[in-house]
Amino acid sequence: MLPLLRRLVLPAACDGSRDGDSRYANLFKKLDLNEDGRVDIAELQTGLQAMGIPLGKEAEEKIFKAGDTNQDGQLDFEEFMQYLKDHEKKMKLAFKSLDKNNDGKIEPSEVVQSLKILGINISEKQAEKILQSIDADGTMSVDWNEWRDHFMFNPATDIEEIIRYWKHSTVLDIGDSLTVPDEFTEEEKKSGQWWKQLLAGGVAGAVSRTGTAPLDRLKVMMQVHGSKSNKMNIASGFKQMLKEGGVRSLWRGNGVNVVKIAPETAIKFWAYEQYKKLLTKDDGNLGTIERFVSGSLAGATAQTSIYPMEVLKTRLAVGKTGQYSGMFDCAKKILKREGVRAFYKGYIPNILGIIPYAGIDLAVYELLKTTWLEHYASSSANPGVFVLLGCGTVSSTCGQLASYPLALVRTRMQAQASVEGAPQLSMVGLFQRIIATEGLQGLYRGIAPNFMKVLPAVSISYVVYEKMKQNLGIA
Repeated sequence: MLPLLRRLVLPAACDGSRDGDSRYANLFKKLDLNEDGRVDIAELQTGLQAMGIPLGKEAEEKIFKAGDTNQDGQLDFEEFMQYLKDHEKKMKLAFKSLDKNNDGKIEPSEVVQSLKILGINISEKQAEKILQSIDADGTMSVDWNEWRDHFMFNPATDIEEIIRYWKHSTVLDIGDSLTVPDEFTEEEKKSGQWWKQLLAGGVAGAVSRTGTAPLDRLKVMMQVHGSKSNKMNIASGFKQMLKEGGVRSLWRGNGVNVVKIAPETAIKFWAYEQYKKLLTKDDGNLGTIERFVSGSLAGATAQTSIYPMEVLKTRLAVGKTGQYSGMFDCAKKILKREGVRAFYKGYIPNILGIIPYAGIDLAVYELLKTTWLEHYASSSANPGVFVLLGCGTVSSTCGQLASYPLALVRTRMQAQASVEGAPQLSMVGLFQRIIATEGLQGLYRGIAPNFMKVLPAVSISYVVYEKMKQNLGIA
């Protein structure tokens, strides 16, 4: 990609106004396929593809939207030139923020230092890999011309946005409440973008959870009722639910699951910010371990606050038709029969599950991300949203595998008072009983529908999240 781009944009090496205009004109001519003096989105996409710079639909639309100032659906040369001039200014600031010693070039040590300030730790070898994708002359350093040419058509506007490609974003909700929250930049906080992103994530989570609610209820049913004596599988579980309560019963408990998204997300992000402040080092930096601890404590705080709703969701999911008229009726009956303590049954295994889930989730994500960088950084330093989604899906799945036995015991503790004839066992007692009567595989009952919902949940969440971002005007 880079040699071709350099041939296109470097016939004039200096940054003078006339030479710059010549470069822009040369690029515009390459994109104006029908030579009518205007470039529409289709021409931009086709032209970039022909030039060997396929950015992906999202990035191309972002460039077009930023450049089309009169919103007529086309870019004339003045709009195109103004966009590139403005973009070059932003890329110049990003370049200077990395060029720590102001010698006009970026070296691996400066990349390591800059990312560390942003809380991202990489090795010198990884920094070299990143620079190799930008370095055109093989000097193992990047000057302004190389930097400008590489990011000419990258829609990122600053160094933090460039680095954000490598952050683990957890705004996408797949219905599991153990995720460690991502953080917002200072710019996002000041501009008010953070609440829009939370709103978009909340709506995406609600739609995603509702779309996969039948699989979620089946998982709970198999966790509570599945055993050697009651060999409930996916097919028989669905049959049993449909026979007992009809199609509507497949969504039983989903209302509570959706309602708890807003308070849980708000508490999690607020707590994360507070724990980060407490754990920030004297030099103002926050390391990987501190971020993990902050995230785990934030997850535990949020779970503690909304845990009674988790119990209500489970009770409604395993309840029979007519047993409860709704969430409030369920809460009233539990309080009357079992007391306040019933709303925190299974709390300990739930909190313990956060540590293996979050730890393995983040570790696997970082491993996949690093592996991708080492193998493909020579062609591009931007893995793209679908690579990140894939990494996130795999890492979340690994985290669930590690924490699933604790999640199963939590669910059984939440539900055992409502299961006729079931003994009221502690966490340790339940583990012992499950292993003794069902074997180790008993600790993974219901995991099949749990995994079945991951891909549709991620897909639904991503599509709705992107649509919400567009409607809310989030870049």
